Amino acid sequence: MADFEIRDLRASVDGKEILKGVTLAINKGEVHAVMGPNGSGKSTLSHTLMGHPGYTVDGGTVTFKGKNVLELEVDERARLGMFLALQYPVVVPGISMTNFLRTALNAKRGYDGKDKSKMISPKEFRSMLKGELEVLHMDDSFLPRYINDGFSGGEKKRAEILQMAMLKPEIAILDETDSGLDIDSIKFVAEAVNRMRGPELGVLIITHYTRILEFIKPDFVHVLVDGKFVLSGGPEIANRLEKTGYSEWAEADESAVLKPEEIA
Repeated sequence: MADFEIRDLRASVDGKEILKGVTLAINKGEVHAVMGPNGSGKSTLSHTLMGHPGYTVDGGTVTFKGKNVLELEVDERARLGMFLALQYPVVVPGISMTNFLRTALNAKRGYDGKDKSKMISPKEFRSMLKGELEVLHMDDSFLPRYINDGFSGGEKKRAEILQMAMLKPEIAILDETDSGLDIDSIKFVAEAVNRMRGPELGVLIITHYTRILEFIKPDFVHVLVDGKFVLSGGPEIANRLEKTGYSEWAEADESAVLKPEEIA
């Protein structure tokens, strides 16, 4: 069995079936890319894996560390070692980046406010932050700001990857992290992800275009159309899509595309 295994996953929104039997195995040390046209179910896959309440699981299993994560709450999935970089990061007024990152790290370490041996020290926290900020070309001015409040699109995406770098998940899902980014921001994000790449991390990159895959080279590429994988292979699949697009498959149903505000 793979480290992270999706079997026959089916999911719907408001009674409309979006995922129609997705099966995928990811091992730590591997980078998988999921590509597909608009409305194919890419973001539904990422949100369903992480437990978004707006999506209904109709069948299948997702096994990680011997557990079916579909039976776990969102925070339990995160503590287990899963991470989702959002396509549309939300603004969280009143909570600074510093407090959020420190609290998240302490929660992952099992600190409950009592056993201080599990709490990250200020010195260790500052040391971790310094290196990651440099890679992402972010400065200390980000830290006292409220989460994503007044951030540009590129800053929001880099803040997502900063969270990933600090939390060090074992399975990371990047949902269209490249959307809305200029070429420099894509390079900064890719550099940070490549720095984390290794035997302790499995990555699932969900993207519409191939440009981020020029900087984060995938081991496997899967094409999702109408809620199902229609093609899987190596990185040559991305090169093929760059030339032909998705024209060889029926166009995705645009009615399946859901805006963030349409998800309860």
